Order: sequence, then structure tokens, then C-alpha cells
Amino acid sequence: MSQLTYEPKAYIDLISPVNRRLPSIELSRYMVVSAAALAVDLALLFLISGLFGAHYLIANPIAFAAGALVAYFGSIHWAFKNRKMTNSGMELAIFIGIGLGGLAVNEAILWLGIEVAALSLMFAKLGAAVTSFVFNFVVRKMVLFTP
Repeated sequence: MSQLTYEPKAYIDLISPVNRRLPSIELSRYMVVSAAALAVDLALLFLISGLFGAHYLIANPIAFAAGALVAYFGSIHWAFKNRKMTNSGMELAIFIGIGLGGLAVNEAILWLGIEVAALSLMFAKLGAAVTSFVFNFVVRKMVLFTP
């Protein structure tokens, strides 16, 4: 084969329209998955803190964990095309570890919003959710889902 006619498969894959659109498709799908996870998170947060009277910093991790499970299953089954790991147990452990980082961000922003900025629980939680969404997407994409 001559140098002029040889096109490595990696080069063809790199320039294909599907691969150029993949990050935006994944981001769009991750946003849908995150919206579902946020709905679960918010519903449980308001149920546990409002109905049962638990402190918001106690109710938040419980609600966040339930939302994280929705995010995990949505991410691995629909949002991301390429997974780095074949060991699903290890993948889940890393996903949870990153989620704990997201939870720390979420709790800090929630506390700052309520205790420092005097926001309502709903507004503080929305700010916390946006911040932890960005953190979780960037870290999970880099660590778990980019080949």
C-alpha cells in the first residue's frame, strides 16, 4: 500500500461526524440523566427535611445518594458511549468516590447558601446542584468515560 492511499482507521474515526458530535450528545444525555437524578434528590430532600423534620445537612446526603444512583445507572446505560473500565464493581466504586466529592461540594454550597447568604432551602439546593453537576460531569467524564 502506498503512503498516498493509506488512511489509518484511527484517523477515519477521528474525523467522522459521529465522533465530532459525541461530546455534545453525551453532555445532552448527561443533562437529562442529571435532571432525573435532581428530581429524585429534591423530592427526597424536601420529604425528609420538610415532612420528617430532619436537618437539611442530614437529609441532603440521603437524598443526594438516591439521586446519585439514578445518575450512575443513567450514565452507564444511556449517557456515555465509551467506558474506560470493564470491571463494573470498580467503576461503581470510583463513581461513588467522585460522587462523594460532589456531595462535599453540594453540602458546602448548601450550607453557604442557607447560613451565610440566607437563601431558602430550594434556592440554596439549586445552586448546590448546579455546582456539583459541573464537578461530577467533568471528573466522571475524565476518569470513567473517556477512552
